[in-house]
Amino acid sequence: MHKIPNFSLFFLSLLLIPVMLFAQSKPNSKEAKFHRKALAYYNASAIDEALDEVKKALKANPEYIESWLLAGDIYSLKADKPQAIHAYSKAISIDHNFFPPAVYILANLQFEESLYADCIRNYEWYLQYPNARQAEKNKSLKNLTTARFRLDAIRNPVSVKPVNLGSNVNTAGYEFVNYISPDAEHLYFTRRFTSGQIRDENFFVSDRINDTTWQLSRELGPPVNTPGDEGALCISPDGQYLFYSACNRPDGYGSCDLFAARREGNRWGEPQNLGPVVNSSYWESQPSFASDGRSLYFVSNRPGGQGSSDIWLSRLGSDGNWSEPVNLGSTINTPESERGPFIHPDGQTLYFSSKGHTGMGEGDIFFSKKGQDGNWTEPVNIGFPLNTEADEVTFIVDNAGKYAYYSSAITDGFGLQDIYRVNLPENVKPMPVSYMKGIVSDSLSGKYLSASFVLTDLETGNLVAQSQSDPLTGAFLICIPSGKEYALAVEKPGYLFYSVHFALEETSGIKEPYLKNVLLKPIREGESIVLRNIFFETDSSRLLPESETELASLVSLLKRNAGLKIEISGHTDNSGSEAYNQQLSTNRAKAVYDYLIGKGIAPLRLTYKGFGADKPVAENATPEGKALNRRTEFKVVGVK
Repeated sequence: MHKIPNFSLFFLSLLLIPVMLFAQSKPNSKEAKFHRKALAYYNASAIDEALDEVKKALKANPEYIESWLLAGDIYSLKADKPQAIHAYSKAISIDHNFFPPAVYILANLQFEESLYADCIRNYEWYLQYPNARQAEKNKSLKNLTTARFRLDAIRNPVSVKPVNLGSNVNTAGYEFVNYISPDAEHLYFTRRFTSGQIRDENFFVSDRINDTTWQLSRELGPPVNTPGDEGALCISPDGQYLFYSACNRPDGYGSCDLFAARREGNRWGEPQNLGPVVNSSYWESQPSFASDGRSLYFVSNRPGGQGSSDIWLSRLGSDGNWSEPVNLGSTINTPESERGPFIHPDGQTLYFSSKGHTGMGEGDIFFSKKGQDGNWTEPVNIGFPLNTEADEVTFIVDNAGKYAYYSSAITDGFGLQDIYRVNLPENVKPMPVSYMKGIVSDSLSGKYLSASFVLTDLETGNLVAQSQSDPLTGAFLICIPSGKEYALAVEKPGYLFYSVHFALEETSGIKEPYLKNVLLKPIREGESIVLRNIFFETDSSRLLPESETELASLVSLLKRNAGLKIEISGHTDNSGSEAYNQQLSTNRAKAVYDYLIGKGIAPLRLTYKGFGADKPVAENATPEGKALNRRTEFKVVGVK
């Protein structure tokens, strides 16, 4: 005896009434007698016996529509969708109008079985039915949109080749990819065990052997990994901070909170809760920290969002406090769940998983670009076969934009959720990102220093990245999007700042990073530095807007050190007459002098002088040498 489960009432209410009202055969026909017996068994919850009688009725009359409908109901209850689809299809082929709701039931079954062309046809027919219930029309419209999208995606697959990372990374449990290092050599992920003595979530690391092979993964270890659950790790693009989610902690504010740990040499420091502004009494997880050094994207189910879980943004202020989180809005978030945000180091491409945007399955990967106005573009589905009927949850992209790593529950893997690598189609790629790395040290003692880095877009003046060198090793790393000109300033109290400007071509990539060791000069009389980001109009002393960032750094230095006196000097190449160069260099030095006075610096602390072409730092035989000789400097002439 096969009992009818509770959900059969839906089918029962739809099928039994029309069966009794619109019987097509004579009451005493052989098929009608079998059908009545089938209904009696069905009402007694004996669906196996009911199916036997239905088969007898259909053998007596293959066109007996009532029995085909009842067969569809029975096969649905037995979770035999292919046979249910066959039965409903036969009934509808006999007469579409006999029981129109059956067309809706059939379309839903075809949708669940990925028979998109068939379900599209039946949804379109049912939407023309004048007595369709509004709830069924709403679901039909939603599924129709999804089915059309999926059919088109399958017919037009994107050119990607997902590769499983293998048993050194993936297990029979869950692996969720979280972060890849800027040099693409180290992969970090969360592993959830499903059996054995260890059943919590922890972080693991695997090192790359070659383009397709990874070493046996190892635990990240304490103090980040604990006997409790940790998940959804991200590391700041400069490698200095690790953000993650931990649940049910004594210092927590909700079920799961966001924590951060700072790198201390070759280890991570003790994690700290990010506090009650970022965290709430609800659930916070899945952080992604931007290369600007201040923007934290994360997922929360706190009130005020669009759906069950949304992507939010909080910014770290100059005072070290986090801003009140802002919801990314209805362009990104939906009434359903958004998860796994990853902001690429280019600072403008956001990848995330969504259950609400139209997709291929339970959760799909999308991307959106942030415009100059700060608004996000309409999310784009990355496409099939990267997105599947299964759940694609987390997605990260290397700095060069060549490969992505993502977690999927497709059934050809080692476990319940595996990590895959895939090549990125051109339309999905972020802006290529290179990086600058080196060591900051004292120019006199050689001592390693913890200094702050600020990278600015010279054209817009916008902050691109901010970072800090490691306090123990002096090491630093800054991710730099290509295709722009930048000003870099390195500062530390008690030292003169260091500045440089450079441009990255569009083709710059991760294989050719900038290597730069920075020597900071202590503030003392006689020390001088070149202001490499001071720019003038050609043959003029008119300061260009691109100079603003460097001038602001100089103002800040002078205001922090009230006893500091400087001499500003102007220098030219050897083009033009000696008198012309002397006057031009003097005027340019005075332009900086006037700017500083205009910003509140006392004139008694400043002097200026032009040297023309008398003090070259390079040969004037090449354009590059001439450019180096055209410069503005300042020298410390007094310290109190």
